[in-house]
Amino acid sequence: MSILVYTESENGKFKKAALEVVSYAKAIADQMGTSVTAIAVNADNTEVLGNYGASKVLLIKDESLKAFNVKKYATIVESAAKNEDAKVVVLSSSADSKYLAPMLAVALEAGYVSNVIETPSNVSPFTVKRSAFTNKAFANTEINTEVKIVGLSNNSFGLVETGGSASVEDFSPAIPDSGITVESVDKATDKVSIADAEIVVSGGRGLKGPENWGMIEELAEVLGAATACSKPVSDLGWRPHSEHVGQTGKPVASNLYIAIGISGAIQHLAGINSSKVKVVINTDPEAPFFKAADYGIVGDAFEVVPKLIEKLKAFKAANA
Repeated sequence: MSILVYTESENGKFKKAALEVVSYAKAIADQMGTSVTAIAVNADNTEVLGNYGASKVLLIKDESLKAFNVKKYATIVESAAKNEDAKVVVLSSSADSKYLAPMLAVALEAGYVSNVIETPSNVSPFTVKRSAFTNKAFANTEINTEVKIVGLSNNSFGLVETGGSASVEDFSPAIPDSGITVESVDKATDKVSIADAEIVVSGGRGLKGPENWGMIEELAEVLGAATACSKPVSDLGWRPHSEHVGQTGKPVASNLYIAIGISGAIQHLAGINSSKVKVVINTDPEAPFFKAADYGIVGDAFEVVPKLIEKLKAFKAANA
């Protein structure tokens, strides 16, 4: 018996969330006195998972799995769980994993808990802490089924290197025909994705127009951050909807979230509340965002941000 982890990758490279769920699974394995097995699809450098706690990697190489297909992937993880006699399966909180989890729970007759933020407080009964009500409360939840599926909230546990190694085995389960064919996938390139970013720089209507977005991108480049925006900005067509963060957009759980010219509507705050440190720059001292922020600057973004960029560049140059 082992803890099974589904590790997501893109173009052969593991996502940050994959390394975090392996780190988390290792902590559970230590509690339960067992080991971690990772399932990887079309990934390279699988040995890296050993450094985060996996003892074994089941590797599938199949070009038909290049694009995510929930029916096929659910079958793969189900087969791996049964092959390893796994009683605990750990997933991330990505869109793909949230789509995968319910189908997998049905197939394994497992209980599924999402938005988990800590290792189990007890393994018998299996009890985990999860965020609820858009991170305004927490719930301690027992999973009483024989097989348990845990969805780890992004950036809640972090990456923990163990210095270990993992054996890699080819895995070739029977894969069903889903009846769905992906012709192509169009996405932004050469940018840090919001889901994987440790730092997110976000702009709102306070920027006055799309022509001023250059300073958001410049600040993001200096910080190695992803760029994002509020809903009104995407609705106005200043930025693509893929950058819209908030309750009705993409959720953000970054280590640092910088909001520039965003007042802080409740829907926006609900979507970024999982971020560890929130910084707001706004001319209005009464903007709701200031009540939720860890640090706030009351000032004109067109004056503050260029100075911030200048100071950051100088700091990076001095510490290169």
